[in-house]
Amino acid sequence: MKKTVEFIQSMKRASQKIAMLTAYDCPTARVLNDAELDVILVGDSLGMVVLGFEDTRSVTMADMLHHTRAVARGNTECLIVSDLPFGAYESPSEAVGNARLLRGAGADAVKPEGKKLESIKAIIADGIPVMGHVGLLPQTSDSFRVHGRKPSEAAQILSDAKALEAAGCFAIVLEGIPARLAKEITAASRIPTIGIGAGAACDGQVLVLHDLMGFFDQFNPTFAKKYAELGQDLKRAVTHYRSEVKQGLFPDKEHTYH
Repeated sequence: MKKTVEFIQSMKRASQKIAMLTAYDCPTARVLNDAELDVILVGDSLGMVVLGFEDTRSVTMADMLHHTRAVARGNTECLIVSDLPFGAYESPSEAVGNARLLRGAGADAVKPEGKKLESIKAIIADGIPVMGHVGLLPQTSDSFRVHGRKPSEAAQILSDAKALEAAGCFAIVLEGIPARLAKEITAASRIPTIGIGAGAACDGQVLVLHDLMGFFDQFNPTFAKKYAELGQDLKRAVTHYRSEVKQGLFPDKEHTYH
């Protein structure tokens, strides 16, 4: 049965942890779907781990629509949240138009970064759920560092989280902040918090799938636990294939039509 925004919110009330991962294509979405994940994020992280950009700011709406459609084709159970890319929600009208496009591509909800309250309120008023995002904001941050260690910065992040909840967000991503601050925000919020580099007290966790798989080595954040080393496995498989082709060992009789 397809998970809904209301179901995700009920998990916080039931003290059930929320599991969320990124996906950018249909085969991966099928795997996450079959693994009974709660939320799939079609993240603008695809710019770095799939498209080869140096940051997420180069990702376009066309990119997000293309990958959202692919993920939607492989999913029947998980809630799909798609990122609104950099520059796609500067005004309420632009935000609503782009959120509608993502919804039409198969997203159940959208996620902008930061305290863009007027745009967020306009999207929600249009009937499209919004997941908020505070702390480290990759689209606009000058560096990938922990945010909220200074008292003034922590107070601003807490204030932003409360403002996003008041604006109607159904959940909030807390990225790259101290665990104690994430715990405070989680305790103060009626809506679920999803942590990425924010400690264990959050209501759920999200990782970039390529970090989890060991498939992206250009950037290795401390919080990103590797559950596999598929990059090394793929290299070994390709090297083995090349060797067999060069030696005339592939294809053999078993892999030939007769």
